[in-house]
Amino acid sequence: MNKLSLLFSMVLISGAVSAQTSGFYDFKVKTLEGGMFDFSSLKGKKVMVVNVASKCGNTPQYKDLEGLYLKNQENLVIIGFPANNFGSQEPGTAVEIRKFCTENYGVTFPLMEKISVKGSDMAPIYKWLTSKKENGVMDSEVKWNFQKYLIDENGKLVEVLDPKEQPTSDKITMWLSSK
Repeated sequence: MNKLSLLFSMVLISGAVSAQTSGFYDFKVKTLEGGMFDFSSLKGKKVMVVNVASKCGNTPQYKDLEGLYLKNQENLVIIGFPANNFGSQEPGTAVEIRKFCTENYGVTFPLMEKISVKGSDMAPIYKWLTSKKENGVMDSEVKWNFQKYLIDENGKLVEVLDPKEQPTSDKITMWLSSK
């Protein structure tokens, strides 16, 4: 009977340990300029996480992302993560990326340091975004630049949108107006 109780206890403990994952608000990442950005500052806001690139067919989405951010910044934060994973379409340094985004699209939404969004060197935030084991909601794969991850006001992943989904789409407008 003691062995059975011990085995049952071990199963319960291991289940509890494996079920514990980081939440969205637990992340701290470096900004494009090298400062720290604490995701806990996003509590109560909707968040769109987007992997961005300067030399992609989807790059013009920067304009609509910035417009969406300016129009909704009381309850929405857009976070851009430059990534060079697809066709080497983000080869720039942090200084070059900032200059490109500012001069061409007037980007004021937060841009983080350049990371990897897939593969063995995938950044921890993207491991969380793409793994049901981590986020508790769904598995996904980053298909291309400008894929959008929608996070609700409680830090829960609610949807993954295709890179071609425009920031002005009905899906995004409806998400923003939902409670």
